[in-house]
Parts: sequence; C-alpha cells; structure tokens
Amino acid sequence: ELEKIITINEPEYPEKNEIATIIHDFVNENESTIADDLCEEMSLAFKGLTEFEIRCILQLAMATNGELTHNDLKFVFTQKKQMIKKSGILEMIELKESVNDIGGLENLKAWLERKKIVFKNIPKAKEYGVDMPKGMLIAGVPGCGKSLTAKVTAQLFEVPLLRLDMGKILGKYVGESEENMRKAIKLAEAISPCVLWIDELEKAFSGMGGNSEGNEVTTRLFGTFLTWMQEKKSPVFVIATANNITSLPPELLRKGRFDEIFYVGLPNDEERKKIFEIHINKRRPQDFKAIDVISLVAKTKDYSGADIEGVVKDGVENSFADGNGSLTTEYIMKAIENTRPL
Repeated sequence: ELEKIITINEPEYPEKNEIATIIHDFVNENESTIADDLCEEMSLAFKGLTEFEIRCILQLAMATNGELTHNDLKFVFTQKKQMIKKSGILEMIELKESVNDIGGLENLKAWLERKKIVFKNIPKAKEYGVDMPKGMLIAGVPGCGKSLTAKVTAQLFEVPLLRLDMGKILGKYVGESEENMRKAIKLAEAISPCVLWIDELEKAFSGMGGNSEGNEVTTRLFGTFLTWMQEKKSPVFVIATANNITSLPPELLRKGRFDEIFYVGLPNDEERKKIFEIHINKRRPQDFKAIDVISLVAKTKDYSGADIEGVVKDGVENSFADGNGSLTTEYIMKAIENTRPL
C-alpha cells in the first residue's frame, strides 16, 4: 500500500555551481573571503564529493592558516584521493609524467593534442556541434608505453586520472559485482572531467560467453560497461589498454564505443634514439654528450621501450657499483649484451 504513495529521490553528487555556493556559504560563515579564480578551481577540485565531505575538507584547510589560498588545492587533492581510496573501487593516480617522457608515438601524441582542445573547451565545442570525446583503446606489445600514455593524457588534459581495477569490482555475493561497476561509473561521472584508465582490458573481460557462473557475471559487467560507453554524455575520457586484442569481443571495438583504436608496436631506430635520450638524461644528464647513442640504437633492434629503460638502469647501476665517476657507452653496451628482449 505504501509503495504507491512513495516517490524515489536519489541524492546526486553536487554539481560545480552547487559546490561554488557551498564554498561561498562556508567562507561567509567564517567571515573570510575567497578570490573568484580560486573558487572556480576549488569547485572543480571538489567534484565527486558530498556536501559533508566538502565542508570537512574546507574546515581542515581553513584551520591551517585561517583562510583559503591556492596552496590548499594540493591539500584538497590529497584528501579527495583518500576518499576515493575508501570507496575501494577506483584509485586516483598521482601524475608525474609529461609528454616529453614518451619517445615516438607521434600519431598518438598529435591526436591527443587535438582532443585536448575539445576537452578543455567542452561548452564551446558542444555549441559548435562537436560530440563529447569518448576515449581510446591502445593495443600492442607489452612495455611500449601504453600505461605511460594514459598518465600523460590526464596530465595533458589537466584532469584527475582514475584507475579502474577489475579485481576490486568482482565481489563474492550475487549482484555485488554489478553494483560495484555501477558505483564506479557513477563516481567517475561525478568527478568528471577526468580520465578513466582501465588497464589490461582483455583480462577484465576474459571468459566471456562461457557457461560457468563467473563467466555470466563477466558478461553482465561487460554489458553494463558497453551500454555506458555508448550512452555516455559526461566528460569522462576512457583509456583502455590491452596486450592481446584478439580475445576482446568485436562489439567493443566497433566505432561509437571508442573514438579511436591505436596499435603500439616496437620502436623504430628514430624512436629508440629518443627513448635512450630520455632515460639517460633522466639519470645522468651530465654524461649524455659523451655517450654514443647511435651505436646503442644499432644494437637494440626488437627492444621495447621498457627493455631500453632496463638496459640504461643496469648500465647506471653497474657504473656506480664500480666507483666510476661517469657513465660510459661500454657500461650500457655490456647491459645490452646481458639482456634478451621480450
């Protein structure tokens, strides 16, 4: 009898303009002031948190120096990371990488630069008739920069990077996995604009269409994910990485799910040269000029980016262990001789 007279009201996460109102109310209550540009940045930073959580963080930030400043944005980010961690499904990744850390992949970088223009001007782009960017799938050889690209994309778009761990989605009770998937999607949409990174996608949806109960759960999860990718209107940019694309269902790869699919192969001579430059300059910039990079490139045919990084690391470590004042070409050559590429 009661069901007929009850209305379901599902509380949503506060929108950006609602968060701005919460911040202004809080500042007025504490007889303080806040600059408009800081309020704008904080409104974005607080997306994905409830009003109670926002007020708690504001009180902690205010308690440190009696007012809200730009330095508090880092504190907001740290607290938000904590709260997302507590959800137990998504993980917020700290960004240290930049575009200069990727050697090669010029097509991919150029494509991302164009997407960045759209992603940073979503209202204008929508008005112009541009569709909301959906995301991309990167497939290819392990150790060739797929995960690095996901991190760099978030840095380029200047938005948070959320990692969806499929292991955390799967629950032991009936219906728990599907509920976790819906929760993860809802949280990602609340935090948007953001980049949602799903690593090793083929492992997440392996065993699709089988007869066991576990496979049924995977099929249902896959259905939820596919529908969301198709209908998505929020600025959540999905980056999926996969080593083996053949085990993925074809309906995931058709146009309309992802904006583009990229294949990342083994680096060519020019790209290997760039990767050597990046890793030597990161560790021993003072020795770079004395190192014969061309001969190292010639010796590392069929090496992936990760293999090259490993070779440079070994060379630097052995040079240090021998008490050598500088890194030489010989040390890296020796490391190459002792390494078998994947």
